[in-house]
Amino acid sequence: MNTNGWKPTFDAVLDRVTQDEMAARVPGVVAMVTDRQGNVYEGARGLRDLGTGTAMTADTVFAIFSTTKAIGGTAVLQCVEEGLLDLDAPAKEYAPGLGELQVLEGFGADGAPRLRPPKSDITTRQLLLHTAGFGYDFFNRDYLKMAAEHGQPSVVTACREALMTPLLFDPGARWEYGSNIDWAGQVVEGIRGKRLSAVLAEHVFAPLGITDMAFTRSPDMKARTATVHARDADGVLTPMEFALPDNPEIDMAGHGLYGSVGEYMKFIRMWLNDGMGQNGRVLKPETVAMAVQNGLEPHQKVVMLPGVIPSLSNDAEFFPGLSKSWALTFMVNDDEAPTGRPAGALGWAGLANLFYWIDRQNGFGGFWATQILPFGDAASFGGYLDFETAFYRNLHQSRAA
Repeated sequence: MNTNGWKPTFDAVLDRVTQDEMAARVPGVVAMVTDRQGNVYEGARGLRDLGTGTAMTADTVFAIFSTTKAIGGTAVLQCVEEGLLDLDAPAKEYAPGLGELQVLEGFGADGAPRLRPPKSDITTRQLLLHTAGFGYDFFNRDYLKMAAEHGQPSVVTACREALMTPLLFDPGARWEYGSNIDWAGQVVEGIRGKRLSAVLAEHVFAPLGITDMAFTRSPDMKARTATVHARDADGVLTPMEFALPDNPEIDMAGHGLYGSVGEYMKFIRMWLNDGMGQNGRVLKPETVAMAVQNGLEPHQKVVMLPGVIPSLSNDAEFFPGLSKSWALTFMVNDDEAPTGRPAGALGWAGLANLFYWIDRQNGFGGFWATQILPFGDAASFGGYLDFETAFYRNLHQSRAA
């Protein structure tokens, strides 16, 4: 398929969101689209940092936040393939700390948390599906209370104590987005006997040909890192001092990686190619086929993410009113999306307004990267949806020609 004519349409989306004179623009963006062979579009616009005026470039490094999750999930699936992990066994067999956690039933009159043992053990499958009982303090008021009044550390600190949160409900009771994949990374470490960074380097990044992605940035990566910007209530953007920690105490499989968009496209292509990376196989085709299916039970529903810390997240939801499910470890849109994304496609996002989709049916995927808080930023999220919509419009026009 000839995709050469698609570039002006994509460029126009990037130009609009970075050059708008109104406050609703984004500082800078990198966006790419790939087919099964390689990138068919690469775009970079705007600035890495509004304070320094450094230009955004295609090799800019981003804190990729929760777009880390599918990479961590891939390391889990490899353990399953090798017969090292039973997804339905108690996950505490591999990560003993999980056996110490209790369910939070609320707070007493004195404000103290009321805790009880869970009715069943957490499984690794539940961790991958976000049904184990964990949440995030920026999406859950009970966790926010635990942070504000009882010193529960944020997961972005990447410390071991941040993992030791109470469960919000009994394992399997419902779906809630949270720190589940960070624990899944601990399962991998328990099985492999080494840090997740080493596991990913050997088992995932090497066969993918990824060299520009890590929990701890090299000096070169640090020099190319985009600054996170905060948008205030008036729409004004301000560069922040915030950064995910290099040399973290825990390699957080749920959010901790830094990387460039071009490197993430290699990961997307692996999923388009039934588990084959550019330097070798990452997953077996049958594992990929299993992992992309909805894994939720009927009572477990993907729901809107309520932004309870306004500086970190707005209320956010992909395709409101559309049925969504969860695979290992992606969101699945059950029906065709308004952008044109077909039913059964995969996707997710990262806290600083990074978004991707993987369309195995058509053989394309895309990634949109900005560094803005709070999540669900109207300019970046809206720009991403325009970008994806432009892709499907071009795809359909090319096939009709």
